[in-house]
Amino acid sequence: MVNYIIVTGGVISGLGKGITTASIGKILQLHGYKTTAMKIDPYMNFDAGTLRPTEHGEVWVTEDGGEIDQDLGHYERFLDINIPKYHNITTGQVYSAVIDKERKGKYLGKTVQPIPHVTDEIKVRIRRPANENGWDFVLVEIGGTVGDYENVLFLEAVRQMKQGGDKVVFVHVTYVPMLDALGEAKTKPTQHSVKQLREIGIMPDFIITRSEKTLDNVRREKIAMFCNVHPDDVISNEDVDNIYGVSLLFEKQDLCRKILKKLNLRKDTNNLEEWKNFIRKISRLQNTIKIGIVGKYFDIGTSQLSDSYISVIEAVKHAAWNNNVEPVISWIDSKEFENDPRNLRNLDNLDGIIVPGGFGLSGIDGKIATIRYCRENGIPYLGLCLGMQLAVVEYARNACGLRDAHSTEIDKKTPHPVIDFIPEQITILQESRYGATMRLGAYPAILKKGSIIQKLYDSDNVSERHRHRYEVNPEYVEKLERCGIVFSGRSPDGVLMEFMELPKHPYFVGTQAHPEFKSRPLKPAPLFDGLIKAAKKKKIV
Repeated sequence: MVNYIIVTGGVISGLGKGITTASIGKILQLHGYKTTAMKIDPYMNFDAGTLRPTEHGEVWVTEDGGEIDQDLGHYERFLDINIPKYHNITTGQVYSAVIDKERKGKYLGKTVQPIPHVTDEIKVRIRRPANENGWDFVLVEIGGTVGDYENVLFLEAVRQMKQGGDKVVFVHVTYVPMLDALGEAKTKPTQHSVKQLREIGIMPDFIITRSEKTLDNVRREKIAMFCNVHPDDVISNEDVDNIYGVSLLFEKQDLCRKILKKLNLRKDTNNLEEWKNFIRKISRLQNTIKIGIVGKYFDIGTSQLSDSYISVIEAVKHAAWNNNVEPVISWIDSKEFENDPRNLRNLDNLDGIIVPGGFGLSGIDGKIATIRYCRENGIPYLGLCLGMQLAVVEYARNACGLRDAHSTEIDKKTPHPVIDFIPEQITILQESRYGATMRLGAYPAILKKGSIIQKLYDSDNVSERHRHRYEVNPEYVEKLERCGIVFSGRSPDGVLMEFMELPKHPYFVGTQAHPEFKSRPLKPAPLFDGLIKAAKKKKIV
């Protein structure tokens, strides 16, 4: 029988429930249990595909083409598994399914109500993984905080699951602030949060406290007394230098054994040594490498949101650690090169540059200027999706003499549309069907023998995940190649250009795909690994 761990949050959003969920899953996995995870997002959107990155963070793409909240990325990276799109549940999906069933007469004339019909649909979706792959544990993170009206029905559904006989453990993540003026941690927000949870009918089995410093015994016992849990079941989750070390923080507090005890299970194995060695290695790194990410999804109000590129950031870390260096990542708004081109000289201070994916018009000229500067000055460069497309645009203009070449996404009247629609996308956009209609999920590519890309992957074919509508225009491929671009990876039918490179450059590589989605802490993505190796050579020179 599958075991469920339901993770809820309180006090404030952005506590790190996704990292907490992934870390719990990791320690269970390291103790020999087959573990997966799900994310519930209470918003009405059907999926995350139409959400703005600066509002909700990165859109994660699954192997099967799902556009999901970024927390699924944390689950995949920590657990080193591919998670299907049905492991994400949204209010939009649930209500759409209920209404569809009502229209088809599936409820046999009954009055359709939030309870039981909506909650029953939620339970069906949560239980679906239990029928596949033989999972021992399914972790379910419920988005938002207790008290949000959006997630009330999801909380009611999981309450019913435990009441109905499912093996469920509730983990509540709260914030314990420390006010500088007082000099002590305050537990009152946690008390109120748990009070709200109990009013819904859920008694937490564990309370995990997010705080800047380790929770002391005085605060631990106070939380236990007012929240009706044992002091040993109050787990400290203080700030750590590396998110991948949170699982060991939990292991130190014996969280795995405590979870298993509540479910009448026992620890079978202990496979923590490799993970411990990995964390230990990271903590001892002294040499650094400077990588710039030139994007445009950084600003939201007066704040900067690195979550817009979280998978790119993690992929850089994985590759850097694999090469025994600690990455120093700089966030660079491409618009600053449009305001003053002299700022491009600041790129000389970096060891490597990434231009990631994106949509829309703003910042495009700054990205093109960045790409040209990297190409002409031998700075290692990696272009991801839009980053590859703009590299083709830049090369067409400045190396092939195709004046005003562009992508039709940016300039519909360009005389040289070197980047253009995937043919089937024209009808889709004319009908305003924007949700889940891009080229999504894993697609294969055949790699050119002897190319940089083929050597990096050490294979003649590869599969990477995609999320885009535009491609290199086949009508320009021959001319671009005559000018020096090597399209080193193509779709199996040879029509779509999946990878490009400039052989005479220290490292100038682009891909239509998003290899960052398949990077793992112990298995870095090959293109990122290649970038870091080239960046190390540049630094030595």
